[in-house]
Amino acid sequence: MATDIPSLNISTLEQMYIDSCERHGVPPNKEILSGFLKAEVKKSCHEICSLEIILDHLEDIDVPPLLDVCASIETSEIEVVDISNGPLCALQGESALSLLRAFNQKLQLVDLQNLPFGKDFLRELSGKGLTCQILNLRSSHLRKLNMAGKFMQIRTLNLDFSTSLTSFQDDCFTCMPNLTCLSMCKTRVANLWTTIAALSKLSSLVDLRFQKWLCCNDSASPSASSGGNLEDQPDVGQLLTDIDEESYLNQEFDYMDQLANLSSGWNRQVNLRVELSSDTSWNKKEESLQGSSGRHNANVRPKYISHHASPICSEKHYREYMIASLPNLKVLDNLPVRKIDSKRAAVTFSQHFEYLPYNRKRKESVVGILHRREIKDTRSHMRSKNQKPSYSHGNSQYSYTRSLCAAKLGSSARPLLHSLSVSGCDSGDKSMSFRPRQFEYHPSLSSLMAFGTLDGEVVVVNHENEKVVRRVSSPGAMNSVLGLCWLKKYPSKIIAGSDSGSLKLYDIEHVPPPVTGMYSGAGSIAFDDFDQLTSVHVNSTDELFLASGYSKNVALYDISSGRRVQVFTDMHREHINVVKFSNHSPSVFATSSFDQDVKLWDLRQKPLQPCYTTSSSRGNVMVCFSPDDHYLLASAFDNEVRQLLAVDGRLHLSFDIAPTGSSQNYTRSYYMNGRDYIISGSCDEHVVRVCCAQTGRRLRDISLEGKGLGNSMYVQSLRGDPFRDFNMSILAAYTRPNSKYEIVKVNLLESCGNGKGYSKSRDSCPSKNMGG
Repeated sequence: MATDIPSLNISTLEQMYIDSCERHGVPPNKEILSGFLKAEVKKSCHEICSLEIILDHLEDIDVPPLLDVCASIETSEIEVVDISNGPLCALQGESALSLLRAFNQKLQLVDLQNLPFGKDFLRELSGKGLTCQILNLRSSHLRKLNMAGKFMQIRTLNLDFSTSLTSFQDDCFTCMPNLTCLSMCKTRVANLWTTIAALSKLSSLVDLRFQKWLCCNDSASPSASSGGNLEDQPDVGQLLTDIDEESYLNQEFDYMDQLANLSSGWNRQVNLRVELSSDTSWNKKEESLQGSSGRHNANVRPKYISHHASPICSEKHYREYMIASLPNLKVLDNLPVRKIDSKRAAVTFSQHFEYLPYNRKRKESVVGILHRREIKDTRSHMRSKNQKPSYSHGNSQYSYTRSLCAAKLGSSARPLLHSLSVSGCDSGDKSMSFRPRQFEYHPSLSSLMAFGTLDGEVVVVNHENEKVVRRVSSPGAMNSVLGLCWLKKYPSKIIAGSDSGSLKLYDIEHVPPPVTGMYSGAGSIAFDDFDQLTSVHVNSTDELFLASGYSKNVALYDISSGRRVQVFTDMHREHINVVKFSNHSPSVFATSSFDQDVKLWDLRQKPLQPCYTTSSSRGNVMVCFSPDDHYLLASAFDNEVRQLLAVDGRLHLSFDIAPTGSSQNYTRSYYMNGRDYIISGSCDEHVVRVCCAQTGRRLRDISLEGKGLGNSMYVQSLRGDPFRDFNMSILAAYTRPNSKYEIVKVNLLESCGNGKGYSKSRDSCPSKNMGG
């Protein structure tokens, strides 16, 4: 008959450690001996028998003897092992890792806040995992979290004050099936979509924190909060309606606080019994809360202030988005998630967010969609010739294409971002260095793009193979090219305008390939200057083009004659940043001005008066027509984006994008996928927002992250790819001084995997508000 193997007593373990020290020629560490003694005392007092190891008390020579007895600890009277570090840790990272991995099922707490071991230690720890139940990585230097190793036993993870942490790698959290509590207060995590893609892998997650709501008295100042604009925060009074609920929270949701406030030394005790209980007990407590709220004075409400908030908390409808996307959550930001909160979150999500493109409700595989289409095609061929086929919209080829896009986008947690790096025509040429300032896709050749540079160059590139096709430089003073526009009927011709006022028409067929150097621009057609130019645009018949800039005037040019036909004066009260012809009516154009007005004009009326004027609440940075001219898209300062009916200027849709409060946050927006979606970005933000052009609902946010700490990027301009659905390019720059612009290609239908960083830059940035 089998009998249980008796556990090694603590005194035997201690002797084994002393013997191991003798074999290694190392004196026994006094703190380790003290740890064995304290474990013996706890056992005699009927407390949890824990062995506590503080890395500060160890040197590298102390580790090998301790490793010899680690395996024996698994069969000893010691119930749990807690390992922590402090500010004076002298261990090498390799020694610390070997010790952490020497324990198995009994490793409870690993507290590595303010860890001194560096990036290699973190990379090794994250990649291979640990067997601990609680991991404290407060104030770590992680930038992109990639905890892809096996953390099968972990129940609590604390990443508070990891102020470099911005995002998550694709494999993060894949091996944490038991993680229930996660705290990421005071990080730089900001993107709702990539964050949810990572957190959705945590099937047991019920307690999540990106900020901490604290109760304050009536005299507390809102300035004590670090959570940003209080107007954007949830109505906490609706969540907690009396003081009794506050004390309930203090009892039930303080586990992460206990971990956060662990003091250094031997008093690091973690009471695992306060961890979250089963769903049944949660529901009972929730019902008790809701029942008790009516028994108290409705006017008695504590005031709550957000502390240590991560940027993601400032996103509009943040709380509702998180609750709707993580249905198992019981606690968010140390506030309970009630049934009524879940219902409200579902309604808010459906009103303001689009789960998948084209209002698809559930994720499908690409293979399944193609298989369904093949079956339908087979059945249609088998129909009788006398039977008329019936095509519903849901089964059309158009619908299949949309479904394929939805399936691909739904499977891409993070879109593919690629910084355009161009080289010469000769494949042996090294990468060329340009400073792009404006760019435009070619309207009929899908592989071509032109960009103008800060040095006055116009460069035509094949953006698919990243080869320079043509390169033209204007002789004389070097000026920034701010206006570019391809001709439609003459696909080799392009108009370019610089901030010096220079206007030229180039025919790239007459420009030699850039094998022997740069073409000087001889043979181009020069037009009369337009001082302080910011925008040019050609009409639909390639007969005329318009120019605007830092003035209240707009100039009209005849392309065939090379003459300036007319200057329309005082069209606005302030300067006209962007002028755009319609896509199909050669005489109709729109102007946007910092005077807050957008105006529509018709050359046939010799524009003395606009067809109509519509106003924004802030200065307008740009305007553009939808591809079918049905709408106008107007973008004003600080994320005020509106879609107007082009026929009369009536407001069709106002996009719900939160302002930053900055008067210098110049916003630009364009159409993507025809007129199905709009993309919007601003020069004080590193985010491009993708919204449905029919409902205004947000589909995704695309975050730009520079390479290296502190190298955040901002959006200078952007364009949707006219040939590829859910593809775009972004003209981006680093926010730090002495940086340059670069063009970043984005494919929302492909996942970036581990992604590509952005090349470092050294050149200066000009003004952010010029041009579109």
